Amino acid sequence: MDQLIDAFLTELRDGRAASEATVRAYADDLQQFASFFREHGLAGSWQELRPPHVRRFLAHLHSHDYARTSIARKLSSLRAIYRYLRARGLAEADPTVGISSPRQRRRLPRFLYQEEVEKLLAAPDKETPLGLRDRAILETLYATGLRVSEIASLTAAQCEGASELRIVGKGGRERVVIVGSKAQEAIERYLEEGRPHILAKRNPQSDEARLFLNARGGPLTSRSIRRVVHRHLLRACAQHGIGPHALRHTFATHLLEAGADLRAVQELLGHASLSTTQIYTHVTRRHLREVYDQAHPRSGAD
Repeated sequence: MDQLIDAFLTELRDGRAASEATVRAYADDLQQFASFFREHGLAGSWQELRPPHVRRFLAHLHSHDYARTSIARKLSSLRAIYRYLRARGLAEADPTVGISSPRQRRRLPRFLYQEEVEKLLAAPDKETPLGLRDRAILETLYATGLRVSEIASLTAAQCEGASELRIVGKGGRERVVIVGSKAQEAIERYLEEGRPHILAKRNPQSDEARLFLNARGGPLTSRSIRRVVHRHLLRACAQHGIGPHALRHTFATHLLEAGADLRAVQELLGHASLSTTQIYTHVTRRHLREVYDQAHPRSGAD
């Protein structure tokens, strides 16, 4: 079983250009499946698995209080490897057929109100190189709706003087995002006044092409960008439990509240399906209801 897992992960990494995070998630899920089947004497190969084996594993996850989202993801991983095995004649049947994923509680994405955004963008110290970097990060996240991994991969040459950016996102899908004037100004000031000071501290072996650098002059990682955003969210808005993705949600929500076309927002976010973008219409309806309840004299609100 382990050899076929390795072959499948290699196909993900090399053939489908999946991210390392995605490959690790599949690896963890499939190794957990294989270990469970071996430990319980259910099957020694992928060919031997049957639907009752899969249901027993899912029941095991439920009994150990796994979240519905985790169980659904693990079942999805199993379906993925069986698509791979059947396409290569390595399995005759798919034991996941007819097994439904747990019904998900759909949560509305968390976003910031305009006054919170203003506080957040004003939080970094604009008189220091790292403060200028942080301001440029926050302005760019809010202006473009980019994912953290996408903003971490930006280069200085790509962004200098640019009002549009060509981005390759999830699944290798390419899109163009707009960089607003405030974000352009923040990036330009960082490039002129902040980045050269940071770059001077770099190790000669460091990649100096990346736009956003850490304090030692090396490329700023996705994890570090998350820490930067978390720090400023706590300082400016006292917001716990949300991170950079909240700015992506905020970007989409504010566009829709201002009357933007849903398909245009889908394109800017890089969503493969319009149904993924439609969740933001629920957010904006909720916001409109709050505004109505607070402002309309006949709303019934106290």
